[in-house]
Amino acid sequence: PSTRVARPLLHGYFRSSCSWRVRIAFALKGIDYDQVPVNLIKDGGQQLTDQYKELNPMQQVPAVTIDGVTLSQSLAIIQYIEETRPGPALLPADPQKRAKVRMICDLIASGIQPLQNLYVLQKIGEDKVSWAQHFIIRGFVALESLLKETAGKYCVGDEISMADICLAPQVYNAERFKVDVDQFPTIKRLNQTLLALEAFSTSHPSCQPDTPADLRA
Repeated sequence: PSTRVARPLLHGYFRSSCSWRVRIAFALKGIDYDQVPVNLIKDGGQQLTDQYKELNPMQQVPAVTIDGVTLSQSLAIIQYIEETRPGPALLPADPQKRAKVRMICDLIASGIQPLQNLYVLQKIGEDKVSWAQHFIIRGFVALESLLKETAGKYCVGDEISMADICLAPQVYNAERFKVDVDQFPTIKRLNQTLLALEAFSTSHPSCQPDTPADLRA
């Protein structure tokens, strides 16, 4: 008899853009998973406990336990899901398109998101909104320019990819920090297209198990 494989377990936070990336990837692949909320604010930050540090030494979300291994870093998790699960491809077959997808992912995951994440903003203090806006706008100027060259229906051509998985959560962050996305028409158009997809709407921060009542859609 076949033994039932344990469902993947996502340790995340409803509003964490990196956690949302992983939720989108699971949804696109049609993978059922369980969630353990890690509240980044409550109790001084539940990600800072010794127990969680064993799962993710960087004390960040997400961490995913899947196939008997625990992985952190959202892009590494998504690539593992891509390499081990059937379903729609999250990376294009063409090497140049694949490089463009990775370039967009890295621009967001290395060049924008870390500079405006919770830990950094807590260190900045009172100027945190203007700091976050500065680095998001700086990144979006570059991203808009790239996407004008690569985008079709989605970020790279007409197939959904990891680039789209990174884009929507970053636009959500931009809107939280009151960045006017109208000045980036390609980013805005792509984001609207993505949010209409079920994989993006069901994984949205407004409807997670740990979403506070006042932020629920």
